[in-house]
Amino acid sequence: MDGGITQTFDPVIRPAGLDGVLVTFGDALTEPANRAALAFAAAVARAGIDGIEDCAPSLVSAFVRFDPLHLGLDAVTARLRALLVEQDWYAAPLPQGRRFIRVPTVYGTELAPQLEEAAQVAGMSPAEAVASLSEARVRVQTIGFAPGQPYLGLLSDAWDIPRQTVLTKSVPEGALVVAIRQFVLFSVTNPTGWRHVGQTALKLFRPETAAPFFLRPGDEVQFVSVSPEVIARYTDDPDGGAEIEAIR
Repeated sequence: MDGGITQTFDPVIRPAGLDGVLVTFGDALTEPANRAALAFAAAVARAGIDGIEDCAPSLVSAFVRFDPLHLGLDAVTARLRALLVEQDWYAAPLPQGRRFIRVPTVYGTELAPQLEEAAQVAGMSPAEAVASLSEARVRVQTIGFAPGQPYLGLLSDAWDIPRQTVLTKSVPEGALVVAIRQFVLFSVTNPTGWRHVGQTALKLFRPETAAPFFLRPGDEVQFVSVSPEVIARYTDDPDGGAEIEAIR
């Protein structure tokens, strides 16, 4: 996950609408920038600053929402700047409570029909692509686009492949797609410009539960290669056969 990259970007604080502030840690996605966004968002939540109502990380930023009737923009900015100088956020420990999750995944076959195309773009054989993707341990960098839908990375440089130039009309819930050194795991059926390389039985969005999003930013995931017959066993299991352990 590019842990050895030297980070030279200075964090930037910008207003975002009438009640928001965006704290940005990079102008491109890197492991340190994502680490900083996750760690800083967790620190803001722990700080319990009166007037700040929410803080959510994205790929390289943390969005802070505040009550403008209680706390002005200048005051919010000052408090966030004070927090920024407390430590090197690019090397900060990731938030506690993270999990490592092994998710059974079918690569290729009619369930994930674009594996061979993606492998070719990445300069690999299909077998090499399955080995590369299924052995990768990736981080949930952010949740977005659809309820509970994670962006995960970073994959090796070989997977710095572009999105398609046309949309796939629909991929199913549980579809694993790949582009620009990232996985996206679909929480709902949707069109996509990313190549569909794997299929899981994991149900990511569970609105009937107290914690409706199964994955959280900072979780680590490995998409383990299994056969279609194995995946078929998990159709009634919302965890899709996943093995879950705490990261300590």
